[in-house]
Amino acid sequence: MKIATFNINGIKARIAALSDWLAEAQPDVALLQEIKTVDEGFPAAHFEDMGYNVATHGQKGFNGVAILSKLPLEDVTRGLPGDEADEQARYIEATVTGAHAALRICGLYLPNGNPAPGPKFDYKLAWMARLRDRAHALLQSEEPVVMAGDYNVIPADEDASRPEAWADDALARPQSRDAFRRILNLGFTDAFRARTRGPGHYTFWDYQAGAWRRNDGIRIDHVLLSPQAADLLSDCRIDSEIRGREKPSDHVPVWVELDA
Repeated sequence: MKIATFNINGIKARIAALSDWLAEAQPDVALLQEIKTVDEGFPAAHFEDMGYNVATHGQKGFNGVAILSKLPLEDVTRGLPGDEADEQARYIEATVTGAHAALRICGLYLPNGNPAPGPKFDYKLAWMARLRDRAHALLQSEEPVVMAGDYNVIPADEDASRPEAWADDALARPQSRDAFRRILNLGFTDAFRARTRGPGHYTFWDYQAGAWRRNDGIRIDHVLLSPQAADLLSDCRIDSEIRGREKPSDHVPVWVELDA
């Protein structure tokens, strides 16, 4: 089963680019972030015509997450538990069943947190604490769990072309990295790092200052696997070439192959 995550930075602006990539890459499941539309505004029929079942958790003009799946989506839930007052659309879950296993798929768009310190950074860290609680709860099922999306965390200096430029940014502050490690330390595996070591691998390049041309990127889109899902891992890659196409998102897809 091929499962991908892709921050598309606006479904209306990126529908052609997304559709082209889906047709080429043929993921069984695609987790989308920053759809930037309410549920009713998402072009579900278009993707259904491409063979995907669609579930969305949208918000007008900001945030928003979605799941596209060639397999039936079961037990879809929306919103990260732990704060009923949180109105930001950043989290969605569903179960998909392959030929060999049922997987709990979690799509997330973690808060950016800038400027830091400040209320937005506090919200980011609180959100990550809630995500850790949810991750812990999911592990209790002892079923394969995939938690994928835009984490807005640069895990280590090797995940940035110029780490010194991000030292004071919410994406690389020690508190953000510690919160990310606390999730990993529950028993999750960073799928990309399980397959590929070393610097120079990025998932985001800013639109400004020729970042893509200079390969001035960062790795902030991650696929985390529970032990049961990690046992199924056969590959994980970044489709970086997508960034050089017409009207691209500033992020690119990351995908895993699981023997499920």
